[in-house]
Amino acid sequence: MAHLLGAEALHLEYPTRVVFDSVTLGVESGDMIGIVGRNGDGKSSLLGMLAGTIEPDSGRVTYRGGLRLGMLGQRDDLDDEATVGFSVVGDAADHEWAADPQARDIISGLIADLDWDAQISSLSGGQRRRVALAALLIGDWDMLILDEPTNHLDVDGIAWLAKHIRARWPKNSGALLLVTHDRWFLDEVCTKTWEVHDRIVEPFEGGYAAYVLQRVERDRIAAATEAKRQNLMRKELAWLRRGAPARTSKPKFRIEAANQLIADVPEVRNPIELKKMATARLGKDVVDLLDVSKHFGQTTILEDVTWRIGPGERTGILGPNGAGKSTLLGLVSGEIEPDAGRVKRGKTVQIGVLDQQFKDLARIADARVREVLAESKTSFNIEGKDFTPAQLLERLGFAKEHLSARVKELSGGQKRRLQLLMLLMAEPNVIILDEPTNDVDSDMLAAMEDLLDSWPGTLIVVSHDRYLLERVTDQQYAILDNGLRHVPGGVEEYLRLRAEQERRGSAGSNKTAGSNGATAGAGGNDSGGAASASEGSESAAKLTGAEARAAKKEVSSIERRMDKLTSQIAKKHEEMAAHDQTDFEGLATLTAAIREYQDELDELEMRWLEASEALEA
Repeated sequence: MAHLLGAEALHLEYPTRVVFDSVTLGVESGDMIGIVGRNGDGKSSLLGMLAGTIEPDSGRVTYRGGLRLGMLGQRDDLDDEATVGFSVVGDAADHEWAADPQARDIISGLIADLDWDAQISSLSGGQRRRVALAALLIGDWDMLILDEPTNHLDVDGIAWLAKHIRARWPKNSGALLLVTHDRWFLDEVCTKTWEVHDRIVEPFEGGYAAYVLQRVERDRIAAATEAKRQNLMRKELAWLRRGAPARTSKPKFRIEAANQLIADVPEVRNPIELKKMATARLGKDVVDLLDVSKHFGQTTILEDVTWRIGPGERTGILGPNGAGKSTLLGLVSGEIEPDAGRVKRGKTVQIGVLDQQFKDLARIADARVREVLAESKTSFNIEGKDFTPAQLLERLGFAKEHLSARVKELSGGQKRRLQLLMLLMAEPNVIILDEPTNDVDSDMLAAMEDLLDSWPGTLIVVSHDRYLLERVTDQQYAILDNGLRHVPGGVEEYLRLRAEQERRGSAGSNKTAGSNGATAGAGGNDSGGAASASEGSESAAKLTGAEARAAKKEVSSIERRMDKLTSQIAKKHEEMAAHDQTDFEGLATLTAAIREYQDELDELEMRWLEASEALEA
């Protein structure tokens, strides 16, 4: 693999603190690297130094000759007076960019809903972000640096972007440096992870799930000083093993390793006990939406929606941008009245809303954090333990010095943490979370999930963060064709339904979105047809007896080799730990051996997955 970029002894310091101290790292062709870390630890600063937009105080960054490097920052540099089309493809004629399949795919995947001739100044922040991303991706780059590319993308857009990045370069060519708080996206596209913390950059092999496993192992070695973070990550692992069905397709040796690590960890949630507690607090009636419709002007948002929300239910809401998710939440909370139908709420229902605009914090903008906490209860009981508001705030990642800060001086992530704490202190029995992951780092997300695990009540979540949605909810509903539909298969089923919906639309279907009953019926027929076609293709693809035996033999052989490689890698790590740490040449030799074993292991994993899928077909 060719060397693309190298950084040597980088030091970056701001007036109040040192961000990086003597950081050395490199990027080679084929590297797909996700960068994680707490808000403020320097992820964006690292990207800026590597891209050349931030000058380090000392050290240097070198590039391969002729390297084509493209970067998406958190702020775009689009010309407000330019049109969408000119911003994306420049002055190229339509037939020129339309002849490029990749350009067509990028435009249809990111900005198909935008007016090609609209001025950039007329776009919303999210639309500008998508235009900037499309303009970058259309370019021909050897290496991409993306800072929060999934911001303002819905679940469909995030799935499209993951697919595009995986297919963008041939194997072992191109490179990606990615900062995102979307953990599903990290797992989908990244083969390596860099953790930014305590002025250093620590590398890990694999995507987010593998990083969590390795980080827990590291933390277990230093259990005394890292106990809090270790417990959170062990809970994450418990969900990775016991939660979403798609996770069970991981290679067997990975599952066994995770099982050993979490053998003594209880289930993430006790749904029976939580349901019992929720029923005691709420009674049997929570919120019922009965034949509800909502229109804005001539636009139909929701039509004839019936949804009965029960005590203790943990529900995720899916849907593309503009489908009506926030409208649905407004109907549940009472902020929006329906145009038809009725909303029935139980007598004991108390609804708490975590909104996107920080409305609850506006009235206390000039107050200090400690003054806000002083107005609340003196203690809260979580999982049988009493916590003061300050302890809860610390559990959510606040430092003691933040208690003296005014609310308006807090960063976006800190405001989100305080907002969540105030919501929990109000002790509602129904919580609505509208895009709770905005401005929040992965450690904060894990802490938030940990708190919600023990919260006894009804939970409704709207989020484009697929990982969080699968982690904290037990069922998902989707807004499709102005109706609300249960999707037992979760996000994967939703994406399949959306693809079918788009195919029907492109075929010129004249079905109206007005009748939810008609939509459900059509969806059922289409699903049945798709299932029937799928069954037919699966039947045709079934292996013969001899082929099946050969495939089983190959799977067994691959598993034996993977076990051997895993042992060899572990031994090399032990050798490295025992090796003279000043013998850089010896350490480099051991590192190269580990990398060689890991490359072979990665290839075997892919072969194992392909062979296993063939057997299951």
